[in-house]
Amino acid sequence: MTMSPQKCGFVAVIGPPNAGKSTLSNALVGQKVAIVTQKAQTTRMRLRAVVMHQQSQIILVDTPGIFEAKQRFDRAMVNEAWLGVNDADQVLVVLDAARAETPEVDLMLEGLARSDKQVSLVLNKIDTVPHESLLALVQKLNERVAFADTFLISALKGHGLDQLRDQLADNMPEGPWLYPEDQAADIPSLLLASEVLREKLFLRLHEELPYSLTVETDKWEVKKDDSVRIEQTVYVRRDGQKAIVLGKGGQTMKDIGSEARRELEEMFERRIHLFVFVKVRKNWKEDPERYRTLGLDYKA
Repeated sequence: MTMSPQKCGFVAVIGPPNAGKSTLSNALVGQKVAIVTQKAQTTRMRLRAVVMHQQSQIILVDTPGIFEAKQRFDRAMVNEAWLGVNDADQVLVVLDAARAETPEVDLMLEGLARSDKQVSLVLNKIDTVPHESLLALVQKLNERVAFADTFLISALKGHGLDQLRDQLADNMPEGPWLYPEDQAADIPSLLLASEVLREKLFLRLHEELPYSLTVETDKWEVKKDDSVRIEQTVYVRRDGQKAIVLGKGGQTMKDIGSEARRELEEMFERRIHLFVFVKVRKNWKEDPERYRTLGLDYKA
């Protein structure tokens, strides 16, 4: 019996903020590899998630949301998303079915119309709109861009993912796998730890505060008993923000840190000793080193 040849390729997952790109990546992989919140612009960098299906290794490149960016940090994130398109073998455009006709979507579709990549449309959250309007929306969007395929899914509920996974596997180019079969994502442990804590901060804090903070993992020390001591710093831009993050008597940060520690222990399957500090760094969004850490272009 002849084995099918191995296939491997890159799939850029792009879309406006909060369309469900990271939820889709997690669902296709079958485990959590990207942080997810209800707030827009949660993803700040390109993350490679690895999906194994049939003889194909599908490397999903989860990207920041595409929107009209005005500040340097936002421009760097949008630039990173478009770079993901340029480097991909295939592109998935993920749109929230209830919010698929917005200026952000128009801006993105204009850019895709000039692309020579194979682009497929993924309408997510289809359970939130009537079936009749969904069909009309599909027709309208396909008139804007010559999509190779259209998929109607609910990433959160798992609907429509089998067909999408099959199509991605079939369309991967022949070539050796780039990652071990059991590896789910390509992200350094230090950066993943930072992302887990940032997710918990996003989920707990309100209004604009999450967008004014960043998390850095300063220390990762494996102890003799195989546990890990992790030291992290949450940087905010003003003293008042520091007080909010800490909470009365530091209780808010203690609670958030406990949630992050529990998730890290599940991810790394070992005991974690997590120590979190909160500091003010007024201009962290203008710090070139922070951009390099996230793999963003400071000059974008």
